[in-house]
Amino acid sequence: MNVGLFGGTFNPIHKGHIEVISHVKSTFNLDTVYLIPSAVPPHKTTTNLAPADYRLEMVKQAVENISGFIVSDVEIQREGKSFSIDTIRHFTAATDNGSRLYFIMGSDAFFDIDTWKNSVEIFRLTYIIVMLRAGDTRNLNDIELFLQNRISPFYKIASSGSTINYQPLKSDKNLKSSDSIHTDNKFKTVHICYVPEIPISSTMIRDKIRAEQSIKGLVPPAVEAIIYQKQLYI
Repeated sequence: MNVGLFGGTFNPIHKGHIEVISHVKSTFNLDTVYLIPSAVPPHKTTTNLAPADYRLEMVKQAVENISGFIVSDVEIQREGKSFSIDTIRHFTAATDNGSRLYFIMGSDAFFDIDTWKNSVEIFRLTYIIVMLRAGDTRNLNDIELFLQNRISPFYKIASSGSTINYQPLKSDKNLKSSDSIHTDNKFKTVHICYVPEIPISSTMIRDKIRAEQSIKGLVPPAVEAIIYQKQLYI
């Protein structure tokens, strides 16, 4: 099975999230995508962050009838900050050995990943899918250069032009112990997924709510109902 992991604050989840992840799921033939709301995001401000249980319920309601989408509360149940490496370790241990894990992330998060907890280990445990939106000024070469400088010098763009593979050279005298060619230590492939640019953001939705403007059509109806019933983002 091909399993995708997509985390975020989902503050709130909106139709842009759903459309983009549906695109990734289809492009990579993912059997399942886990949507994983964070409890305490380590790299984002908690200002105007709705309570975790409300954000979890909004995500559940948003994807309730979408085949192959599963909502996980693993980060909300875990105490402390929601570090991605801990979530990846959880799914690595819980997933069948025959399955392939893909960690899905936007380009902004990707280019910040070297500041994350145990970031190098992420590339050993799971394949990465970097979403590049239309209009993003960064490209495949930028991603390759970032990987070579921050993760491993042995990342190279594949001939397909949509993946960046880890290709260690056994004879290279500069091979570091961290770049061991042993299978269990190899870095996994980084995939690029070009996704449509969707002019919706959680910030936009929160701003509209504070300005007493309609958010109809920006979020699923069930999510809109929770927002107003719980008086979120006012």
